[in-house]
Amino acid sequence: MKWIRGILWIFLITFFPEVYGQYEFSGYVDHENTESNIYLSLIEDYRKMSGIYPEQIIQKVRPDSTGYFVFTENNLPIQNRMYRIHTDNCSDEDATVHFNGICLNSQEILFIAKNDDHISLPFTKEQEAFCEIISTNERSNTFLKVDSIIENMRYAFSSYRSEANRKVNSIKWFKTLQEFGKNQQEPLTELYIYAFLSNKSNNLYAYYLQDLKQNEYYDNLLERLQKQYPNSPYTNQYSTELAADKFSVAIKKETTSYWTWIIALLLVLSGTVNILLFMKLKKQQKPSTSFEKRLTQQEKKILDLILQEKTNKEIASLLFLSVSTIKTHINNLYKKIEVDSREEVKALYKKR
Repeated sequence: MKWIRGILWIFLITFFPEVYGQYEFSGYVDHENTESNIYLSLIEDYRKMSGIYPEQIIQKVRPDSTGYFVFTENNLPIQNRMYRIHTDNCSDEDATVHFNGICLNSQEILFIAKNDDHISLPFTKEQEAFCEIISTNERSNTFLKVDSIIENMRYAFSSYRSEANRKVNSIKWFKTLQEFGKNQQEPLTELYIYAFLSNKSNNLYAYYLQDLKQNEYYDNLLERLQKQYPNSPYTNQYSTELAADKFSVAIKKETTSYWTWIIALLLVLSGTVNILLFMKLKKQQKPSTSFEKRLTQQEKKILDLILQEKTNKEIASLLFLSVSTIKTHINNLYKKIEVDSREEVKALYKKR
């Protein structure tokens, strides 16, 4: 019966378009939701496509005993827009239940439509609701096709969890999804894909930022949106987000470059300081190594006595030499260890 209904209204609007001057979105829900409200939402913020947002709801109906429901009116935009039909068992009066657009045990379907479209959401052969779209608008079911590609992508990623696999599949699936979107000749489908790929909670977000730096696809998408949907909320939102992401990438690149130079400079300074400290330490260590090897036995004895605070006269008496001879030895000692006084000798060997 549902297939006959769908075929009938497609025939009517094809050959008698004047009969239908308004949209009609109809379908079926399963028996668990026959007592629940069905909501039609107009989505103008593509970051809020999935979920429950009261400000987006434009109609509410209750299905009949068979689960059949229909939305019909003449108040939608004449151009394609994003829409969502959903049902849930949450109470409209309990605001906390729909916090952040979340309601457990809800069903929804996203699609593209305009004011004069007729869309049917029949049960599938497996008796599943909200999984198939029959429409007079050939763009209506592109979101479902994108979801199918994404499911294949997730399977490819999960088949082998490695960084190499992630990189290879990121390149492949970004290109696959972007090419599919372009081939639909519907920028709203591309926005649906973009919203998924650029989602910050998505594991692909890092690759999206890399792709943004080198792929002209994103600028070309903006041109397509501006041409087909000038001054629309979608175009304005995308333009703002794209500019912000590009700025973020540029700042990150400049910051990385800036810190690279800072780190390089610090490494050079650190190396220079280390060399100077090494040279100073080596200079300080010379008297106790190479210089001492050049001292005669007599000079070494005199050095030890100087460090013992002995006067020239006391040293001469202990070594049975004249004071003048001791002075000569001390002058030679000073030259060899590169000092000019007893105080410098004491200071030098006090550090040892």
